[in-house]
Amino acid sequence: MKTILCYGDSLTWGYDAEGPGRHALEDRWPTVLQQGLGEAVRVIPEGLNGRTTAFDDHLSGADRNGARLLPTILTTHSPLDLVILLLGTNDMKPFICGHAIGARQGVQRLVEIIRGHTYPFDAAAPEILIVAPPPLRETGDPDFAALFGGGIEASGMLASLYSDLADITGCGFFDAGSMARTTPVDGVHLDAANTRALGKGLEPIVRMMLGL
Repeated sequence: MKTILCYGDSLTWGYDAEGPGRHALEDRWPTVLQQGLGEAVRVIPEGLNGRTTAFDDHLSGADRNGARLLPTILTTHSPLDLVILLLGTNDMKPFICGHAIGARQGVQRLVEIIRGHTYPFDAAAPEILIVAPPPLRETGDPDFAALFGGGIEASGMLASLYSDLADITGCGFFDAGSMARTTPVDGVHLDAANTRALGKGLEPIVRMMLGL
C-alpha cells in the first residue's frame, strides 16, 4: 500500500467560509483524492488552520510554523511514499511575511526537511509534490480583506515561483488555481465544489508520481 501525507493549512483542513465551519468529510480534497485513488493508497490529511510554510504566528494559540512541526509529523506517519505540500496562503498575511518569495523560500525549507529527515527504520525519503494554492481574491469581508491586505497580487505570483522551485529541486508541481478558485465570501478559502475539484485535479499527477 502507498501512503500519502497531505501537509497543508485550512484549505486541507476544509474550512468552510459560508459556515463558518468545516466542510463535510466527503467534500474535503484529501477525501476526494482518496476515493479516486482507491484502496491501494492511504491518504493522510494533515491540515491546520493558519499553518505557514516556515514562519511563526505569535497571535495564535497553537504552533503554526510548518517547518518546526514537519519533522514530528514525518516521523509519526512514516513510512511515506509521497508528501503533498499545499502551503503559502497564510504567508501572504503582512504581519507573517507578505511576500511571495518568502513563501517560496519557506516551501524550499520544507523540501529540505523532508529529504534530510532521519526516518524510522531507515525508511527512504518520500517523493514530494509542491502545490501552489489558488490566488486570493477580492472580498466584501472586512476582516479577511484587512488580514490579507496586499496579498492578492503576491499570491498570484506563487504558481510561477513554486513551479520554478519544483524544477530546481526535482519535485512534482501542481497549480491548484488551474482547478479551483477561492470564494468571494472571504477571498481565501474554497467552497465545497472547488475543494472537490482540487481533489479530482490532483489525482492524475499523483498516479503518475506513484506509478499507479
